[in-house]
Amino acid sequence: MPVHVLGVRHHGPGSARSVALALDELAPDVVVIEGPPELEQVVPLLADPATTPPVAGLVYDVAHPRRSSFYPMAAFSPEWVAIRWALRHGVPVRFADLPARNDLALAAADAAEPADPGAVRQDPVAVLARTAGYADPERWWEDAVEQRHDSAVERFAALATAITEVRRDDPGLSDEHNERREASMRQVIRSVAAEPAVVAVVCGAFHAPALDPATFPSAAADARRLKGLPKTAVAATWAPWTSARLAYASGYGAGVESPGWYQHLFDTWAAGDATPEATVAEHEVASSWLVRVARTLRDERLDAAPASVVDAVRLAESLAAVRGRPSVGLDELTDATRAVLCDGSDLPLAVIAKRLVVGEDLGTVPASTPMVPLAADLAATQRSLRLKPSATATTIQVDLRTDAQRARSVLLHRLLALGVPWGTPADATRTTGTFKEVWDLVWEPELSVALIEASLYGTTVLDATQARVCELADEATGLGALGALVETCLVAELPEALLRVVDALAERTAHQHDVRALLATVEPLARTVRYGNVRRTDTGRVDHLLTTVLARARVGLRAGCQALDDDLAQQTRTALESAHRGVALLADPERTRPWHRALENLVADGSVHGTVDGRVNRLLLDAGVVDSEVAARRMSRRLSVAADPSDAAAWLDGFLGGEAVLLLHDPALLGVVDAWVSGIDAAVFDDLLPLLRRTFATFSATERRRLGAHLARGTGAATPAAPPVDDDRALPAVLAAARMLGLEVAS
Repeated sequence: MPVHVLGVRHHGPGSARSVALALDELAPDVVVIEGPPELEQVVPLLADPATTPPVAGLVYDVAHPRRSSFYPMAAFSPEWVAIRWALRHGVPVRFADLPARNDLALAAADAAEPADPGAVRQDPVAVLARTAGYADPERWWEDAVEQRHDSAVERFAALATAITEVRRDDPGLSDEHNERREASMRQVIRSVAAEPAVVAVVCGAFHAPALDPATFPSAAADARRLKGLPKTAVAATWAPWTSARLAYASGYGAGVESPGWYQHLFDTWAAGDATPEATVAEHEVASSWLVRVARTLRDERLDAAPASVVDAVRLAESLAAVRGRPSVGLDELTDATRAVLCDGSDLPLAVIAKRLVVGEDLGTVPASTPMVPLAADLAATQRSLRLKPSATATTIQVDLRTDAQRARSVLLHRLLALGVPWGTPADATRTTGTFKEVWDLVWEPELSVALIEASLYGTTVLDATQARVCELADEATGLGALGALVETCLVAELPEALLRVVDALAERTAHQHDVRALLATVEPLARTVRYGNVRRTDTGRVDHLLTTVLARARVGLRAGCQALDDDLAQQTRTALESAHRGVALLADPERTRPWHRALENLVADGSVHGTVDGRVNRLLLDAGVVDSEVAARRMSRRLSVAADPSDAAAWLDGFLGGEAVLLLHDPALLGVVDAWVSGIDAAVFDDLLPLLRRTFATFSATERRRLGAHLARGTGAATPAAPPVDDDRALPAVLAAARMLGLEVAS
């Protein structure tokens, strides 16, 4: 029985075209494709018109979904072309490779062992490229294989011969894992060869010599190699893929540097004559590509005249001739674009690379594709909310005052909590404090795996998110983590999980004696209480817990701020600032007044660390609890000659807090600071200089310049008197302003 092995370059448009021509010529009865056999059960889905490439076969461990493998296919992938050919002609498709149930189990076992840094397998294509005098294997493949237009069958035979010689000269190109894969492939070929039929095998060019039946070892030898391999339960499906992910060379990527360019080549060839002897005019490839480039530049409001496109085509063809290339390639087109259409600039090329060279395509799969219930629920929710996944980054704004818009926000927050970051807040500081949110959305293929993994928590997005948050609450070791979960429950509208988190927080708070941990919990609880009505969430229990936390924090505040070293003082300062923001957010005098009294008692005698004392005094000054006269007196005491210079510098850093406005508008405070800096002893000035630079470096350049001007005039200098006003000259302007404001003007 004839077996024809078509060794290809995965995701090569020339290989895909050659496969299509070879299959038309051979008319096989069975098509065997390199890939895990588990994908055979979902092959019929690729015949559905709703399936559009790029897509990827996804096989995952049922018990551990993160253990998974993707098998991407684009429209220009030889495997995709072979599958579609077989489906159109009613020909069976078989997949031949090491079964995923073994491969994933072996990968899990190998992950537990340290990798051998010297175990690097040489690329046979790189060997052929070096032999031909090419430094870049990708360029050699494009010149020698992709751009050839001779007989498809002869092309595959010549390539198989070359790879055979490379593998014979260097047996180390293969390893144990690769030997297992090829043994599995041979077993599939033997099974289909039992029937009198023509078999076409589409595989990577490296495997072609090992899959020729004339070179097969005994079936018993292959069986021994595969005997006793570990197994795990797996499931298979199809997942949408993206052009950008095809360009990744590691992880889940396919290693295609320019999928958009390859798609253009394949589409151009497909539009031409499909006979084996046909050649595609390189002028057509170059001109159509540069027309698309010009259109993209115009979309970006850059000049790209038709005459310039003609000049660019001529330059690209000339470059190909000078460089000895068989036809115009992407390198020549890029150089011509830069020189003619971009005036030598590389900046516009970044847009062309993203939109054309790589592309922004996102594949689709039919609704009948097997998916976990959680993924099905998400798909239904996306449709109802009119949120379509896209490989292109998009920005949306949601208004929390409308039910439909708030539902979008809730879905995105739930997915974040589940570990499926389809959207990320564009402004993380305003996700709970306003009626509007801004989200950046982009769908990455890895999210399909994240969904499968998250399905262990539930069958709907709501149930899974609540279960996940409850688990995190049980595992949380600090009050800060629990406080963040309270906010998560608020924005994701998780009522059951909120009760669980509040109970856990109340229990931990009752046994918590670290005042910093209590202070860190105040702000997230306060935001939940303050903005719960925006999201229609009942926050009664959170409010009660907040009252308890604030009371315990106030009682333990003074004791918890004694005998602090520099690091602990900085942590305390951060926690105090956070708690103060939370209390201010509540705008509740019944809570604000006791909090201010606690802060005033903390700094009344100046016994705490300088950075804490300075920051608390600044908070009290801004809140109007103390006036500038009291603040200046306390500053004078902490910056006096008798005070420790390092502690004085820390106090000043805490008090100023990165803001120069206070010094600009209060000459008394500026005078105290100026006198202290001027009076620092030379012996300690060098030691204090880094601390002072850290404090004043946070001021803007304009603020530092204005401070310098104030000091140059003298901190006690009187403010220059305003020039006299000429009423007669000002009258026309006053009357005009009055008319603009709609005021009646007496004649």
